Amino acid sequence: MTTFLPDDRAFIDMVKPCGPVRHLDRALGQFQDMLGDLDGVSDRDFLVRAEAALLPIMGASSYLSGVMRRDPRALITLLQSTPKQRFDEIMAGLDHLINCRNQDVFLETDLTKSALRQAKTQIHLLCALGDLGGVLSLEAVCGSLSRFADKAVALALCLAVDQEIQKSRLLRVISDRGPVPGLFIVAMGKHGAYELNYSSDIDITFFAELSHIPVASGADASIVVDRLAKSIATTLSERTMDGYVFRVDLRLRPDPSSTPSVVSVPFALHYYETVGQNWERAAMIKARPIAGDFVEAEGFLQALKPFVWRRSLDFPAIDDVQSIMRQIHIHRASDRLSVGGANLKLGVGGIRQIEFFVQTQQLILGGRDPSLRHASTLNGLEALRVAGHIGPVIAKDLSRAYRYLRNWEHRVQMLNDEQTHDLPVDPDERLKVAALSGVGQLARFDAQVEWTLTKVNAHYSELFSAEESLASRFGNLVFTGVDHDPMTLKTLERLGFDDPYTVSSTIRSWHHGRIGATRSQRGREIFTRLVPRLLEALHNTGNPQWAFTRFSVFFSSLNAGVQVQSLFLANPHLFRILVETMGLAPRLARTLGTHPTVFDAMLDSGFFEAPGEEIIKALAEATVDQDLEISMNGLRRVGREQQFRLGMQILNHRLDPEVAGASFTRIADTVISLLAPLCHQELNRTAGKIDGDFAVLGMGTLGAQEMHAASDLDIMLIYKVHDPLASSALKGFGAETFYMRLTQKLIASLSAPTYEGRLYDIDLKLRPSGSKGPVAVSLGALINYYETEAQGWELMALTKARLIVSSSESFGNEVRSTLSEIMRKPRDLSALRDEMAAMRALIIKERPPSGLFDMKLSRGGQMECEFVAQYLQLAHAAEQGPLRTGTLAALSSLIRQGLGGSYNLENVRRAWHKQQAIKQFLRVCLEPDQDPIDEPEGFHKALARTIHARRFDTLQQKLQATRASACEVIDDLFGSSEVGR
Repeated sequence: MTTFLPDDRAFIDMVKPCGPVRHLDRALGQFQDMLGDLDGVSDRDFLVRAEAALLPIMGASSYLSGVMRRDPRALITLLQSTPKQRFDEIMAGLDHLINCRNQDVFLETDLTKSALRQAKTQIHLLCALGDLGGVLSLEAVCGSLSRFADKAVALALCLAVDQEIQKSRLLRVISDRGPVPGLFIVAMGKHGAYELNYSSDIDITFFAELSHIPVASGADASIVVDRLAKSIATTLSERTMDGYVFRVDLRLRPDPSSTPSVVSVPFALHYYETVGQNWERAAMIKARPIAGDFVEAEGFLQALKPFVWRRSLDFPAIDDVQSIMRQIHIHRASDRLSVGGANLKLGVGGIRQIEFFVQTQQLILGGRDPSLRHASTLNGLEALRVAGHIGPVIAKDLSRAYRYLRNWEHRVQMLNDEQTHDLPVDPDERLKVAALSGVGQLARFDAQVEWTLTKVNAHYSELFSAEESLASRFGNLVFTGVDHDPMTLKTLERLGFDDPYTVSSTIRSWHHGRIGATRSQRGREIFTRLVPRLLEALHNTGNPQWAFTRFSVFFSSLNAGVQVQSLFLANPHLFRILVETMGLAPRLARTLGTHPTVFDAMLDSGFFEAPGEEIIKALAEATVDQDLEISMNGLRRVGREQQFRLGMQILNHRLDPEVAGASFTRIADTVISLLAPLCHQELNRTAGKIDGDFAVLGMGTLGAQEMHAASDLDIMLIYKVHDPLASSALKGFGAETFYMRLTQKLIASLSAPTYEGRLYDIDLKLRPSGSKGPVAVSLGALINYYETEAQGWELMALTKARLIVSSSESFGNEVRSTLSEIMRKPRDLSALRDEMAAMRALIIKERPPSGLFDMKLSRGGQMECEFVAQYLQLAHAAEQGPLRTGTLAALSSLIRQGLGGSYNLENVRRAWHKQQAIKQFLRVCLEPDQDPIDEPEGFHKALARTIHARRFDTLQQKLQATRASACEVIDDLFGSSEVGR
């Protein structure tokens, strides 16, 4: 008779000295206490004879020691039986409980739960002692644990059914199709393959043909079966004074985040046929029915065979299957693996690499070769060898390594009954694992572990040595399965993500096809290859978490993901630029997120070329229908694409600030020039015609051709009525009202939100009389105002006035001539200077800058530099000095003509120019309330490049120095003001 105690004294002699002395001393004390609890002499004598074998186990495993000491008589019964005999006795006791329902006997809840837990404890001890005693093989241990799990689930089902029957929600049925016809439970993973370990949770999935469920009248079948599933999970997993049975994982069901605990059969079949992933195919290799309606279960699994075992796979599908393996980071042979803390399951050279090695080959080859369709990893390896798909050396190495790894995993879990796969880092604790493994020296044990992990990793890496890696240089990037891969979470941490769990969850949801880009099988296959590049690119932004959040908005908005993702793979430079945008430019990222179609502009081969007349052409094509509403939306779409293009060029330092300002302005000019005539035409149609002309002036940054990405439009509409009597053609109002309505219609066409968004904000404060004056000004009123009422600051603002569009060429020329005449009138320069000095002092006092990067209001900032250009132009205009709407052009002209006097205008010009470069970058990247100082390092470096600085602190120093130089000139011109210094 083969008992649990090893007959070989060599085993006892080898194991006994392995544990540290203090552990054996403690075990001896516990053993003596156990003997003291026994009355029978024969029992005591038996345990004394067993002492040599039991002490090392008790010294190493606190869990097994506790189980043995809890019931010494049960231990003796166990040891005096053969493993099979005792296992059969325990299973027979569970069968008796299950058979009670066939005799119309309801199960008592607490007694059943207690019996289950006691049986689990005995099964654990039985398998552990048989394993350590060398009388149970790895297959026998895992098989026994798995068969017990089957029985536990079946018993928990009976208990749940009885409870539902007693509550009159389910009818009692005695049938050969289980306690609930139509409902069945499938074991997955290690449970399904008869490979459970000591501390495994069990992956079970509930399916039901709801029309077959024998529910009571008025009950909902879907609710009843869901309640059954939850009751089973609770029965098995809740902890009582007797412990627990199994942790239960229900997440291997189809789309677990959005489906109930029990999935209907039609839904499941449709899911697998349409969006099932390759890792789910791999999971179904190990699936087997364990409880419930086995007839329905077999039919279901038979229907799934074409999903799991495809007779033909195209190259992209094969590549995607292989990606399951290629997502794991492969260490080089020269890398020394650390044994302490090594994860025997998920780590390098671990159990998962062997499982993936087998399963990926099965998925690729098993469709045509049924001999490869084994749930067991060891059987799968042997089948691959027999079929000639792997060599005998590889099969032998991996089979031996698998046995070693599973045995070490078992011993790690024996220590404290913990669900862990890590070898202890502490040498004393690892020595316990060595002792339970029958190895007398820690160094020898460590060497054996290292050899095994290295051998597995080497064979694993050789399988796809020529393929593209889908891991990262930072580690694993595995997003398949239902659990977050712990190595991948660590990889994400090393990549710089603050919340790796959220990143992993989001990517896993994309793999499930929950967004348009990955809804198709091809989209998911491409996405698998794209993920490593995405995460590396996000890492390079300097703030990957932030960039990922922005990328998520964009990526989730895509509809046709195959084309775009294929483009990313084919053009990694373009992809890097896009991802960098997400990290550096939240403003551009928001545009991409809310209007992902602007990405289409990046597909143009000339996207990064210097902007030219194509801007005007593209915008003009958006108004071909001459319909105001259609044109408004067309111009918003095309205008947004062109602004995005300019923004990307600025972000990548491909556009000078002057060219950027002129290009942003060209977009605005063209939009106004196209919309103004359409608004006039529309008003003529609805309100009548008038004999007159109008012109639209640009003021501020629009007039100066210095716009940036966040500029609003300062506009002024000027009109002239040629024949007042012709206004009788209007419908009940005069010319002033007509042009006021035209102005309002133009404002609405530019600024009103439509389904394509908003184009511009409008500012009319620079018109005569400011916000209190009429929105449309007659040419005569304009002349009169600037001759009699205008203040100095209004004349300064007029230096930026520029004609954008007019209803006739003659009126446009007349407006230009009028503006020139107003500007070139002689001025009282002393009074003008005093007024400007007073205004400057008031601004310094009442409008302090918001920070260092307030380009407008800082001392020596752009507004003060513009004061210099505007004042000197007005001062010399009567003498035919230069009149330029742009600040840089004005200062450059004044310098060339020597009109700066003793003032060093070059310092002012340089200060304005540097700040314009910084402003263009900031307005493209950030929202107005975002402080550049709070941005990540990558942003700081990119910002520094705008003025050819290498570091952010250098940029700050240069900015302050150039402002100080400009401020000296401005103070000399307008007088020094101590306020705000």
